Amino acid sequence: MGLLNDARWMGAALALSERSRGRTAPNPNVGCVAVRDGVVVGRGWTQPGGRPHAEAMALAQAGAKSRGATIYATLEPCAHVSPRGPACADLLVEAGVARVVMALGDPDPRTNGKGAARLRDAGVDVVEGVAEVPARAAMAGFLTRQARGRPFVTLKLATSLDGRIALPSGESRWITGPESRAHAHLERARHEAILVGRRTAEIDQPRLDVRLPGLEARSPRRLVLSTSGDLRRPGDIAALEGVDHLLVEGGAETAAAFLREKLVDRLLLYRAPILIGAGKAALGDLGLAELGAAHGRWRLTDTRMLGSDRLEVYAAS
Repeated sequence: MGLLNDARWMGAALALSERSRGRTAPNPNVGCVAVRDGVVVGRGWTQPGGRPHAEAMALAQAGAKSRGATIYATLEPCAHVSPRGPACADLLVEAGVARVVMALGDPDPRTNGKGAARLRDAGVDVVEGVAEVPARAAMAGFLTRQARGRPFVTLKLATSLDGRIALPSGESRWITGPESRAHAHLERARHEAILVGRRTAEIDQPRLDVRLPGLEARSPRRLVLSTSGDLRRPGDIAALEGVDHLLVEGGAETAAAFLREKLVDRLLLYRAPILIGAGKAALGDLGLAELGAAHGRWRLTDTRMLGSDRLEVYAAS
């Protein structure tokens, strides 16, 4: 029952972490739940801009009930003191928690194992690796920035069944239905920045904002890829400050450029049940010399119906 309960409460912490995805860079979007005697006494998630941290928020909510509690954190509590706040490992020790369950160790060299060690040295029982796989998915932006020095990149494609994104005339509104478009706006709200190519920006003049009630303030930063735009080549995304999640929305040549450079980590494919025939292809040249090179690159992680459209989500292998 202990492991089952740990997985259950970590699931709640992971759900909380999703509330701040796309708003905490360069800090990770962590979720935290404080539990005592089987009852939640505190909840927290990293706040916009990165502070307060999830653990600090949960402890503040729990107050005196933190003593003897079990803390479920999706990432190892930080061990470094910042001008913006104390180390979470120290806060947990001072609060008198009995146990800390964490999904992942923190790859940041300022913490990396030091947070867990500080807790153990203070007599706190520490459990690691609970719900590690979903935690990696939840904090993919932070982890990709730490490991690869760039944002986690999601490429969105909305196509007909035959892979077209527009009629020969360029007309593309709307290929997919309202449910797919609403889902795409939710995805925008989960990213710090959104990017399109110059031609898409000039011809379509997309707003690239979030138009869901209550989430309008979470519109991402807008970027254009061109010789005179915000970025001149896909590799420049490494230099984007405060961006750990980047959404690429088009057009065909921009999408192909990111794929050629192997910079796409996640693919969102919205497919409408229509056939267009002659029209504009979803992708430009990928530079493939042989068909075999196209296989084994993508792994299906999710699929669902959105109205009459089908969404398929793929992760890069």
